[in-house]
Amino acid sequence: MVVGDASIDIDTLVVGAGPGGYVAAIRAAQLGQKVIIADKSELGGVCLNRGCIPSKALIAAAHSYENAKHGDVFGVTAENVTVDFAKTQEFKNGVVKQMTQGVTGLLKGNKVEVFKGEIMFINDSEARAFNEHESLRYRFKHCILATGSRPVELKPFPFGGRIMSSTEALNLQGIPGSLVVIGGGVIGAELGQMFSKFGTKVTIIEGTDAILPGLDKDMTRLVAKGMEKTGIEIVTNAKAESAEQTDKNVTVKYSVNGESKEVTADYLLVTVGRRPNTDGDLGLDLANIELTDRGMVKVDHQGRSVSNPKVFAIGDIVPGLALAHKASYEGKVAAEAISGLPSVVDYKGMPAVVFSDPECASVGLTEKEAKEKGIKVKAGKFPFAANGRATSVNATEGFVKIVANADNEVVIGAQIVGIEASNLIAELGLAIEMGATLEDISLTVHAHPTLGEIVMETAELVEGHPIHMISR
Repeated sequence: MVVGDASIDIDTLVVGAGPGGYVAAIRAAQLGQKVIIADKSELGGVCLNRGCIPSKALIAAAHSYENAKHGDVFGVTAENVTVDFAKTQEFKNGVVKQMTQGVTGLLKGNKVEVFKGEIMFINDSEARAFNEHESLRYRFKHCILATGSRPVELKPFPFGGRIMSSTEALNLQGIPGSLVVIGGGVIGAELGQMFSKFGTKVTIIEGTDAILPGLDKDMTRLVAKGMEKTGIEIVTNAKAESAEQTDKNVTVKYSVNGESKEVTADYLLVTVGRRPNTDGDLGLDLANIELTDRGMVKVDHQGRSVSNPKVFAIGDIVPGLALAHKASYEGKVAAEAISGLPSVVDYKGMPAVVFSDPECASVGLTEKEAKEKGIKVKAGKFPFAANGRATSVNATEGFVKIVANADNEVVIGAQIVGIEASNLIAELGLAIEMGATLEDISLTVHAHPTLGEIVMETAELVEGHPIHMISR
């Protein structure tokens, strides 16, 4: 091992190369900072390697399989449709490799130096970077912490064998015959529905009264309806208690309203949240980094640590939703703040998406949240069923809802459930960010026939003059 005795002076040290860290590093380099980015794992972090990207690749494959089996509505019939899951995994791995190679090229092109290894802080402005081959010391003017999160492991359900986190589930080499999912949140809903489309018998055990808690109940009802079509059993208001596994299956014991029940399946997937990576041997205490009782770094409006102004924190280790795009956004703000720009974090236009079937997306305030804030609102929902494009592709389940301030008709929130909701939400995020009114949207000509017309039609509906539905 090569040990560096003297500290190397750099402008910015970025710890973690996920969608927050690598974006922060690139933006900092663009602004003229000398940047080192360090990560003990793969470039791209959890999102590119073990989360967002591989899961969406498998979800796309599941949709393709389902469409091949059920194309008869279009007059298209295929016989003996099968899945070669080894090839499916090969496709997924190819997507991941392509994306991570892209990150490597971007960092190199922006002259960001990469250190593959671990970081341990020595004091509030120095850190040791080390791996099995070398150990270096960096003295930084600023540091951006982007260490991400990991799946929460419950004591009654320790990961191993047939009890999996999302990481292991995404790497299964065969389609399980049956699967129990503890936790009906975003990850549980997405992966549970994906496996179900491939033919797995899925049971989701959720502790609240509905899957995807936190989303509008009108949205989650449609997702639950879609799940039931593929045979998913959803058990709500349930408490998972224990699991016993053999070399062939796992039996989960749970209770509903005090009544004990159990279910046996090939595998158990536990998706009950994620834990910030601020523990372990980082040495945050030596860097004078103050944490909340949940292990989050306390930061100001620019992502700067309140206890050490040289250190910034972004992504899953600061308060807010654990979203890859939130981390990237915060990374750019932190890099710009370090360079003296007046950038600040503003979450009012931050979208959230669930890649369920149908997809769910939300941005800004819900109608309920707006009313709780004392805002007088006007809101309305326009159905996908009244849209020509949605009807022509046989995807009529869903709606677009827009929430506006009744006093000035400025758009303050939107929720979408339906095909391509993840893409449609961007227009409404822009509307909220720029302070657009309902009229701004309704006067914007949307191409026909497209799903985007639903956004325009919803704005017209909320204004009180819808064209393609009867105003009540």
